[in-house]
Amino acid sequence: MTAINRFTGRAVVYSKYRPSYPEEYVDYLMQANALAPGGIVADVGSGTGILSGQLLGRGLKVLAVEPNADMRREAESRLGAWPAFKAFCGAAEETGLPDGSVDLVTAAQAFHWFGREKFKAECRRILKTGARVALVWNSRDPASGLVQENEALCRKYCPEYIASSGGIFTVDGVFEEFYRDGAYELRTFRNDERYGLDGFIGRNLSGSYAPAEGDANYRPFVEGLTVLFEKYNQGDNIILPGITRSYLGNV
Repeated sequence: MTAINRFTGRAVVYSKYRPSYPEEYVDYLMQANALAPGGIVADVGSGTGILSGQLLGRGLKVLAVEPNADMRREAESRLGAWPAFKAFCGAAEETGLPDGSVDLVTAAQAFHWFGREKFKAECRRILKTGARVALVWNSRDPASGLVQENEALCRKYCPEYIASSGGIFTVDGVFEEFYRDGAYELRTFRNDERYGLDGFIGRNLSGSYAPAEGDANYRPFVEGLTVLFEKYNQGDNIILPGITRSYLGNV
C-alpha cells in the first residue's frame, strides 16, 4: 500500500476522533510568522482539514494540499463553505501552487510521509521571500503508563505499527537536515485528549496502521482497548496525555 492510500476509508473516523491543535499553538503561529487576516497558508498533507479549519478561523486564506481523495473530500465537506478555503489534489513534493505565493507552509501530522528533500525544494519554490515552514504533531506523552500500554497493544495487533508519528522523533538529524543551516525553533504545548470508550477506540482506529473491520486483528485490538479503557477511565472518560510538538524555521 502506498503512503497516499494508507488513509483511504479512514477519513470519517479520522475527522471525528483526531484532536485539534491548542489555540496557544495557533496564537504562536500567527505571532511568530507575523500573520494577519488575509495571509496565505499552504497546509500540505492537510488530511481532513483539522489544522486548516483552525487557520481559517483566524482569518487566513488556506490552500489545502492533499493527495488522498477520501481525506480531501472530508475536508471539503467540513470547510468548503469558507470562501478562504481551497483544496488541491497535490503532493508535498509537487503541490501545484504558484511560485512565491504563500506566507507560511504548514504540515500537520504529515511530514513523516513526505520525500523530505523534494518537499524542501517545493517549499522553497512556493514560499515568499523569508517565509517559513511549520511542522507540527500531536504526540502521545511517552511518560504515561496509559500511553505505554496503548502502544503495547498497537505493537501486538497492528503489524505495520512502528511508533507514534512513524518514529520521526527517533531519526537523528532529520530536522537539522531539513531546516536551513540546521536552525529551527522547537516549541511544545500540552494537549491532553479526553475520550469516552467509543472515542478512545475511534482514536486508535484512525491510525494508518490500525486493523480494519474484518481483519483478524480487529476484534482482539478493540477488545484490548476496551480493557485498557476500563482500567484507566475516570467517570466514564479517559485522559490520553498528549504533547503538541512544533518545529518552525526557514528552508
